[in-house]
Amino acid sequence: MDPYRIEADRNTPLIFLKPDGIMAIKGRSIHENVVEFYSPAFEWADEYVTKPAELTCVDIQLEYFNSASAKYIIKLLQKFRKVLFLDKKFVINWYYEEGDEDILERGEYFASVLDMPFNFIKVV
Repeated sequence: MDPYRIEADRNTPLIFLKPDGIMAIKGRSIHENVVEFYSPAFEWADEYVTKPAELTCVDIQLEYFNSASAKYIIKLLQKFRKVLFLDKKFVINWYYEEGDEDILERGEYFASVLDMPFNFIKVV
């Protein structure tokens, strides 16, 4: 399985997914067509969860994302969450800037929707 990487631009985040279980979503996600943008990552995730690494670690460091993106990011994390059913470890590190309560609260919401703990990491 090959890694999947799409570089960030003004409206889309960096997405980096590696078969060794190290993954990242960073930047801004305000893409006009989230279905088109996130579909390749969904396909990659579907294949990954058939033979996941012992530890799947997703680092999320978003400075801003719209509600359409939030829906698709949660769906992507739900796909990765399936590794738990295979007795593998799954960790989400949610980075937020000091004083950015909105991003922190959205991460807390994601944690409640996914029903799993997140590591909340303040970036100074």
